[in-house]
Amino acid sequence: MPTIKTRDGVEIYYKDWGTGQPIVFSHGWPLSADDWDTQMMFFFNHGFRVIAHDRRGHGRSSQTDGGHDMDHYADDLGALTAHLDLKDAVHVGHSTGGGEVVHYIARHGEGRVAKAAILSAVPPLMVKTAANPGGLPKEVFDGLQAQLAASRSQFYYDLAAGPFYEGMMGGAKAHYDGIVAFSQTDFTEDLKKIAVPVLVMHGDDDQIVPYADSGPLSAKLLKKGMLKTYKGFPHGMPTTEAATINADLLAFVKA
Repeated sequence: MPTIKTRDGVEIYYKDWGTGQPIVFSHGWPLSADDWDTQMMFFFNHGFRVIAHDRRGHGRSSQTDGGHDMDHYADDLGALTAHLDLKDAVHVGHSTGGGEVVHYIARHGEGRVAKAAILSAVPPLMVKTAANPGGLPKEVFDGLQAQLAASRSQFYYDLAAGPFYEGMMGGAKAHYDGIVAFSQTDFTEDLKKIAVPVLVMHGDDDQIVPYADSGPLSAKLLKKGMLKTYKGFPHGMPTTEAATINADLLAFVKA
């Protein structure tokens, strides 16, 4: 399997198909690169180079006990893009992967990046704070951690009635810590730094990352943010509404 080794010794699995302009996909918690199969096949068939990796502790990457935070996620993505010497890349992130993409661009710069798209993504901030009164109470995420620690397979089944079976490929510690990473990381300043065009795609029936406190706020904070709202679309819209999402992503990439 193709892998790279990070500075702290973690092996990151990735897949890399095709030639042409690269599109790099960052998956949601607690899944793997395979969650992007529909998009990767679509864009490969449209002449693009498509790349997706398993986040540390997820899928086929190392089940390390540490580094499950946005800084490490962004640095791992940076290590992959440097290893592959990607240029003019389009970064696409879903859910937690949207946060990873935003943090990567803000932290590592735009030298290798042409555009980005974040779908059903966690920025600017999921948890409720004094500055983010529309967020979800911290107790919600504490409860998710407790359920995961008690019975991970039952928790994934209850949370998504099936699609999160992929999560069982990864490590419990990574997924436990990842709940803090996706819920408590504040991406506000990251979003303000980004100057490349970013398409913000969000369904207004998202039951995982509520629409009102995510997509519209991210689009406003971005210098070149474009919000596309999907009436009735759920959190998993890249899979459940793939034809629509793929067509809109293709139009954005080619614009």
